[in-house]
Amino acid sequence: MTALLNHFRLARLPAEAETFRAKVKEFLQSNLPDTPPDIRARSWMGFSAGFSRTLARQGWVGMTLPSEYGGANLDAFSRFVLVEELLIAGAPVSAHWIADRQSGPLILKYGTEAQRRFYLPKICAAEAFFCIGMSEPNSGSDLASVGTRATRTERGWRLSGRKIWTTNAQHCQYMIALVRTSGNPDDRQRGLSQFIVDLSLPGVIVRPIRDLAGDAHFSEVFFDDVELADDALIGQEGSGWEQVTAELAFERSGPERLYSSIVLLDHWIACLRKGGNAMAHAATIGRFATHLTTLRNMSVTVTSQLVKGASPVVEAALVKDIGTEFEQAIPAVIEAAISADLHDIADADLYRTAAYVSQVAPTYSLRGGTREILRGMIARGLGLR
Repeated sequence: MTALLNHFRLARLPAEAETFRAKVKEFLQSNLPDTPPDIRARSWMGFSAGFSRTLARQGWVGMTLPSEYGGANLDAFSRFVLVEELLIAGAPVSAHWIADRQSGPLILKYGTEAQRRFYLPKICAAEAFFCIGMSEPNSGSDLASVGTRATRTERGWRLSGRKIWTTNAQHCQYMIALVRTSGNPDDRQRGLSQFIVDLSLPGVIVRPIRDLAGDAHFSEVFFDDVELADDALIGQEGSGWEQVTAELAFERSGPERLYSSIVLLDHWIACLRKGGNAMAHAATIGRFATHLTTLRNMSVTVTSQLVKGASPVVEAALVKDIGTEFEQAIPAVIEAAISADLHDIADADLYRTAAYVSQVAPTYSLRGGTREILRGMIARGLGLR
């Protein structure tokens, strides 16, 4: 446990990253339309290909990728600042989100040179959007039990099976799918591989799933004997588990695991100040601020490890688990505060924003790995399992 805690020694963003923050703020003031908070609260899931391409023209999509592949060659600290400001502002980031955060770095690390030169410039220009094919029906977050299978053929691979809860699959051109290439689900991590799947191929069927909030961010994706070329395989056959574990470290540790409810929190505080009621909730606001500050410091520390080339899988799981609790607490506490005195704040935007965030907040502990899976990883990291 001491060794794990040592990995969370306080780290700070470098001065260059804070200088970059000013540029991001200026960009958002000029390019982000004035929208109500219940729309901005959808930031994590807000899909706008146009905004993503505007961001790409600044060099801020795939910004950590090398310039030879269209990236800006910036470090993870700069990306931390960019993501933080985008989420605080409620910018619609969902279109390029996964390709920027996970798919691009994965292809850079494990892909062939041909894959890098084909996909990475498209990602950096926001011309290719990616989704992740991990979860399956009856598997949940137990990725080692996936049953979707790719079988070798004379021309490449034949893919059969299905994925579920795939974010934005109906809008994306590509999926990076974790599938089985040998053995069976009882073999667990052995025999898993990753493939880039062109979602326009014959045999791919994408069915959006409508949620309680009336949105359709997730989809179920069916693969009916989809023919893949040989070069669809990423990395080595059978190395999928190692690759996807490294990929999840990028997904679980950044500001996106802290700020999902931040637009609601900001608007609630603004309403309290406007009505002169902020002091009545000062203790609650203070607890949120203290919790967020601590989580942010932990997230910056994990980012500093990524900058050094480490793969802080357990540390990222810890940030994600605690961060999810914080994100889910915000709508619960604010709704309780509103219901305690319905005459305290008369703001329709606040009610709509609270309603939306409360409806989607349960998904926070599903995406990126369920709470139970994460805590199992943390327990193993601490030597408790």
